[in-house]
Amino acid sequence: MSTDNIVDIYSNTKINWGTSIIMGLFHVGAIAGLFMFNWHAFAVAVFLYWMCTGLGISMGYHRLHTHRSYKLPLILEYFFAVCGTLTLEGGPIFWVATHRIHHQLSDKPGDPHSPRDGAWWAHMLWLFTGDSKHNNTQLMAKYAPDLAKDRFYVWLNNYHWVPLVVLGAILYAAGGLPMLLWGTCVRIVFGLHATWLVNSATHMWGARRFNTHDDSRNNWWVALITFGEGWHNNHHAHPTSARHGLAWYEFDPSWIQIKVLKFLGIAKSIRVAKTTSALAEKEAA
Repeated sequence: MSTDNIVDIYSNTKINWGTSIIMGLFHVGAIAGLFMFNWHAFAVAVFLYWMCTGLGISMGYHRLHTHRSYKLPLILEYFFAVCGTLTLEGGPIFWVATHRIHHQLSDKPGDPHSPRDGAWWAHMLWLFTGDSKHNNTQLMAKYAPDLAKDRFYVWLNNYHWVPLVVLGAILYAAGGLPMLLWGTCVRIVFGLHATWLVNSATHMWGARRFNTHDDSRNNWWVALITFGEGWHNNHHAHPTSARHGLAWYEFDPSWIQIKVLKFLGIAKSIRVAKTTSALAEKEAA
């Protein structure tokens, strides 16, 4: 992938009012949902958080679609992508392209969300500025050409909001406003900030096992709320590894689930950092 023109993609600092208003409304909805708590709605939100952020983002958009660290049957790969759209983080081509740019230019000019440009910029402000690229499939396809060859991914990227609208209608029909707010707003806002912490916190706080050419760090508390994505220094050192928590004490739920899928004969061609066995022997010594 050439770095030509990449630096310009996220350089526009003009406020994007469309994105800002939508994000603001979801945050207002999340606050409102806290005043409509019930255990049923809470349980549904927790389940959807696992399905959408766990399967959709961690196992799907990130480890499967972006880095191709393992393989799944195409129908299950599609399902994980649909789950990813339910997080309000955009379609698969947008997400994958943005993350690949991040890896190529991590903490350098052109990185979409480096704390070197400011902690809040890395956490969320980069999404609130410039032209929205969520639906600019033609532009982002340059950085995710593999997904752009698939008609389903092109459609899903163009209409990534459709699954969330359908889910919202189902939740409202099943449990009224409390179910809608917890199953969408509360769950989505928590998931957004958890994912954004990978962009911000894990490039500022934590330990560095590997001397990578960026500021990536391993952060245990980010890992706890992101299904293992907080072991970010490990990931930047070994980006194609399906396992991010390389030591026994680095809890990585997504890796555990990938191993379950492997045991069931569903996940195949799994890539794991070669340093994993050496680290295990070192920790045992």
